[in-house]
Amino acid sequence: MRYGIIFFTCLFILTGFSAPEPNDEVTIIVELDESPESFLKEVERRLPRLEVVTSYDTIFNGVAIRGTAEELEKVARMDAVKNQHPVHTYEALEVEEGPTFSTELIRNQMRHPQTGKGVKVGIIDTGIDYNHQDLKDNFKGGYDTVDFDDDPMETEEEGATIHGTHVAGVVGANGEMKGIAPDVDLYAYRALGPGGVGSSVQVIAAIEEAVKDGMDVINLSLGNDVNGPDWPTSHAVNKAIELGTVVVVAAGNSGPDGWTIGSPATSSNAITVGASALSMKAPVLKVPGEREKVLIQTMSGSVPWELAKKYPVTYAGTGEEEYGDVRGKIVLFERGGIPFSHKALKAYQKGAVAVLIYNNDEGNFQGGLDGVKLPIPVASLSNEAGEWLKEKVIQQNQWVETINVSLGDQVAPFSSRGPVTTNWEIKPDILAPGVDIYSTVPGGYQSLQGTSMAAPHVAGMAALIKEAHPDWDPAEVKQALTSTADLILTGNQPFPPTEQGAGYVDLNEALEPELLIEQSSLSFGKIEERIYRKQLPLKIKNLKSEPVTISIEKPMMESGVSWTVPMATEIDPGQTEELSVELRVSAAFLEDGIHEGFLKVQESEKVYTIPYVFVKETSSYEIVSGFELETSWQNDRVADYRFHLAEGVEELRVDLYRAGTMLTAGTLLNEKDLQPGLIEGEVNIDNLNLEGSYLAIITVKTNKKESIYPFPIYIEGSR
Repeated sequence: MRYGIIFFTCLFILTGFSAPEPNDEVTIIVELDESPESFLKEVERRLPRLEVVTSYDTIFNGVAIRGTAEELEKVARMDAVKNQHPVHTYEALEVEEGPTFSTELIRNQMRHPQTGKGVKVGIIDTGIDYNHQDLKDNFKGGYDTVDFDDDPMETEEEGATIHGTHVAGVVGANGEMKGIAPDVDLYAYRALGPGGVGSSVQVIAAIEEAVKDGMDVINLSLGNDVNGPDWPTSHAVNKAIELGTVVVVAAGNSGPDGWTIGSPATSSNAITVGASALSMKAPVLKVPGEREKVLIQTMSGSVPWELAKKYPVTYAGTGEEEYGDVRGKIVLFERGGIPFSHKALKAYQKGAVAVLIYNNDEGNFQGGLDGVKLPIPVASLSNEAGEWLKEKVIQQNQWVETINVSLGDQVAPFSSRGPVTTNWEIKPDILAPGVDIYSTVPGGYQSLQGTSMAAPHVAGMAALIKEAHPDWDPAEVKQALTSTADLILTGNQPFPPTEQGAGYVDLNEALEPELLIEQSSLSFGKIEERIYRKQLPLKIKNLKSEPVTISIEKPMMESGVSWTVPMATEIDPGQTEELSVELRVSAAFLEDGIHEGFLKVQESEKVYTIPYVFVKETSSYEIVSGFELETSWQNDRVADYRFHLAEGVEELRVDLYRAGTMLTAGTLLNEKDLQPGLIEGEVNIDNLNLEGSYLAIITVKTNKKESIYPFPIYIEGSR
């Protein structure tokens, strides 16, 4: 019996909805109040022509059924049906190439004998090239939920993929390359097919199969942009952990702004992994007379940025319009209009020495050249850096010089940041190498980067910990990793907790920790009262063979904030002491925004740090995220909607505008006094006569302000 719960992949593309005719065949996921077996017997008796795609009986009770809309409408009326979910399309995360960081650098520093032997790790991804010389000995099986067979091979022909094989190599390659856990048992669950695209049915079946197959560890280099704890993806991960599986999730690649962590990385119980960039040299652009330097990021498929002289810069818009001779110049483009590779190729043909593409929205971005090989470097810039170059270089007829600076250990710019909305928790939990990671791909090796590459480092480490401590549950594995992590500093100050969590993984310490601190972080919530007071537990277990004395240092003084911490406490060998930390806030003296830092726990000469966070009156996060709209398969006059609210709103309105003309197509929804969390429902669209591309504009009013959020959708008319 195959089973699962709704799941999403990295940086998916929202795809709107279609309106099936009564005889069109569609697939739905049916959630049940009873076991699938008895329900399916009744379906077979009453509706024998329906096709059962798969069924689920562990993380939730349900089935995926394919049939005509008319037949499925009869299913929906059956007594056992609790809910129905439409099937969505998802895509795999884009990755980038670069110089190399090898997992063997970590293994060579190990002081312990563990290799992952006997531990099962499931890779839910695009499949694995299990014939690769470095993976074939460790590959033990799995399942393909795209083709529903026992062959989870990477897509090899049209729409070929490499992502899952790369992730698997980081965890458990054992050949020319050695993964973090080179003797682990590798299982592949292919949930994404050609081009890295799959449906919710496929991903549901993959996570369900992995849990049922008894995986000790699951790696999910997957995610979406919904920053909230109660999206179905996060619930799915929490359930898998409850059933005894360690689940490691990539944080996402939407940094460097805050509030960019997305589900399922928002799961409270998962080990959410951000990406670090270890000590490295990076090219920056320097302008004579200006103190500010511009950091650039070479695009995937580009040659290194190694310009040795000063060069002028010329602006060419988005590259769609004609521009003059650029021989001997760096060409600055704005993102948008035409693909990156077209911009770069055109500039190269006109004599450019290099290409810069700056974002058309706030922050940085990652991009690639789609297989186009050019002898000149191509790099991306933030929107702010692009506008600065236009003002300081192009308008003032200056030239730029390339210099290389040492960045030291860093949080990778693309790594998604917390905190999580609604419950205001710190994510990521931990950092691991995620920049320019060298690993296996079908037919060879390649360097890729992203939090997709950071997560399998930690999945491999979790396998080593499970080998060393087979009786530990998922919470203890997580505690071992977060309790022993090392803070990454910028100057002499640590990066904020919402960027690095507990810090950079320390494998040697995590394998044999002396203390386990149950709380990976302390989240005191959102300050909404004039006088705020909250006490949180702090459980510490002594794994040493002798008593230890614990003392806790108060955080640095902050206006309007006071702390109460326990006095020095002795903990006997093998015992757990439950302490508490109290925060008191006078809101009138506290500045708005995110307040975060690290609580220091001293044991003899050792210092442990616990990240903490609390929030006051900030709405820099997206109040609305994850808007989805689906025509009901039962009735094309009704549409089902779903979105997440980060906070309660007084009023919410959804208006539709035709793409291109921006002419209004009507109001879809108007609701008042909505509470935070997952919002679902249905709306009548019979009188709107909708078809084609639209922009859904969501306007929300809170007691502080009015905010607007756009979501593109496509509506396919009745056939």
